Amino acid sequence: MTRVRLSVAERREELLRAAIEQIEARGVAAVRIADVASALGVSNALVLYHFSTKEKLVAAAFTYAAEGDLAHLRKLLGRRTSALKRLRAAVRWYGPTGQAKGWRLWIEGWAAALRDDALREVTRELDRRWKAELAEVISQGVAAGEFVCADPMAAALRLTALLDGLAVQMTAYDGTVSRARTQEWADEALARELGLDRAELTRAAQA
Repeated sequence: MTRVRLSVAERREELLRAAIEQIEARGVAAVRIADVASALGVSNALVLYHFSTKEKLVAAAFTYAAEGDLAHLRKLLGRRTSALKRLRAAVRWYGPTGQAKGWRLWIEGWAAALRDDALREVTRELDRRWKAELAEVISQGVAAGEFVCADPMAAALRLTALLDGLAVQMTAYDGTVSRARTQEWADEALARELGLDRAELTRAAQA
């Protein structure tokens, strides 16, 4: 069967999607160029033509995955509604019970970044951008008088740290905490950061 001829951009995207799938299945340390090539039925040389080393392929795969999630986050935070509604939607989507990125992929990335300087820089920059997006909307809500928050960036850091930690628990230790409890804790944390009680948060978000 003849393969469809892809443009350079389309081929790179196909390779990155395959790399993400292989990293999730095998882990960063174990995944090989050959695994990505085999998954697509192409040669190792083709993968290496687009990404000269495994390290560059892995870093590009994480960047690709995060850019997709950041685009969706910006879409949620850019809706024409209150800052509070946008924040709650974003937190629920980002959290381990939402439809955001595959948490197994990111846990693999965090672990590998401890020993890979290039990957650490990639994950650090992407993490910074996540927090900056949330902090910006918190600042908008404060300016609009919807809630109070003395330090939006610190609030964004605490919120994402909680959600990341819960994601690790739910991914590594199945059954440790229920989906309902996780969402309850996320709501409580968001309300606390914004100077609201949970009932106020729920009423405002549903209005």
